[in-house]
Amino acid sequence: MADLWNTGWLTASEMFAPLRAAGANLPEIGWPDPSVLNALAEARGRIVNARGQQLRFVVQKPVEQARKAESFEAGFEARAYLKGEVQVRPLDWHDLFNALVWMTFPTAKAVINARHHESMAAGEAGQRPALRDALTLFDEEGVVVLSSDRELLDLVRNFQWKELFWIRREEVRENMRFFLFGHALYQKALKPFIGMTGKAILLEASTEFLQRPLRSQVTDVDRQLALYLWDASRIGKGRDLAPLPVLGVPGWWKDNEAQAFYDNIGYFRPGRRPEPGQAAPSSM
Repeated sequence: MADLWNTGWLTASEMFAPLRAAGANLPEIGWPDPSVLNALAEARGRIVNARGQQLRFVVQKPVEQARKAESFEAGFEARAYLKGEVQVRPLDWHDLFNALVWMTFPTAKAVINARHHESMAAGEAGQRPALRDALTLFDEEGVVVLSSDRELLDLVRNFQWKELFWIRREEVRENMRFFLFGHALYQKALKPFIGMTGKAILLEASTEFLQRPLRSQVTDVDRQLALYLWDASRIGKGRDLAPLPVLGVPGWWKDNEAQAFYDNIGYFRPGRRPEPGQAAPSSM
């Protein structure tokens, strides 16, 4: 792990841009333990769960992992909601990125946690229902896509990747913003690969928003995203999230400077796969 740890990842790709403010003070040597993460969180300001409790990062011990199956209150989501304790495993990129996302998008993360707890407390702790599946997908693999041009958002919805990312490339740079949210997606971004796909929420943005500094944009995205996630009519299943081949975003991957990159239909798929039992759409 020591040979992998270097805060140089913060400048490795524009995909990490939202985390730069929270991650700038991470130690360059030595893995950040919960005391370091808690100090960073305090420096960021008031970060609380949905009950208003100050968020704290705590070590998840092996015995606690075993207890999750025995006690509802000891589970990851319940403990974060009831006690404000987010468990992190030592030397674990996945959990480190989860902590940094909490510091960057605290309101949205609190809403996701609250909705998980609400579902589980209602007796839905067995097989994960569609809502919790969607929340987990976004929490792990989420991307927020904003645009002042509805047509560009429609290109995302309609899987028109080459039209979006190549033919209208300058419009994308000017009128769209992309924010990685999912901590598993951040972990994948350490070693990007063809096939890396996010689950996107699409939001409209004003031209004034697009002109703001990054930190102001991130704060506003956190607020908008929290409202979106709290609205039960907005997201109820995984297919409510738009697939996004993130390596196609201009500036996020060196190979997408060539037009031919977007001809890979194995990655830039022309549409969704049908659900089990559903007929594939006919071609016209």
